Amino acid sequence: MTQKQYADAYSLGFHQTVRFLLSRGVLADPAEEAAQGAWAKGWECRGQLRDPKRLLTWVNTIAINLFRDGCRRRETSEFPPEIPVPAKASPRTIDLARIIDKCSPAEREILQKHYLAGYTSQELAAQGGCKASTVRVRLLRLRRRLQTIVREKRVRGKSASAAPSAYGHDPFPAVQGS
Repeated sequence: MTQKQYADAYSLGFHQTVRFLLSRGVLADPAEEAAQGAWAKGWECRGQLRDPKRLLTWVNTIAINLFRDGCRRRETSEFPPEIPVPAKASPRTIDLARIIDKCSPAEREILQKHYLAGYTSQELAAQGGCKASTVRVRLLRLRRRLQTIVREKRVRGKSASAAPSAYGHDPFPAVQGS
């Protein structure tokens, strides 16, 4: 890929990369920073790109990985003791905060690292000094326990009122390939 082709792709794709990150919940300033870093890294590593038609997808993957790496460097070892609830919080947010309060500090940490920071089970295993399969089993058991809490809340909520449940899906889905 020539310098001109890459520059043209950057002109068209930079804002798409920012929008991609924003759609993943990244705030505006970190999204722009990660997008800029991803396009720079893409330029440096453009020899690794196998299909120039997939440049935007490739750069978006670099961007989300750069953002996650930045989060990992800044993260603390503990999940925040209380989740701040914005003034216009949805019932899901409030319910999720209550459910996470039922977790131990170790459970909160594994949830935060896996689902928010994007650590794989292999990375968590290396940190914890155990096997990746052990981490996956712990996550599975934790998800099942939390799903049971959600189901019990849903059943209690339906019997107490006719209001629909805040959860129409699994709040802690299994991540493929982790």
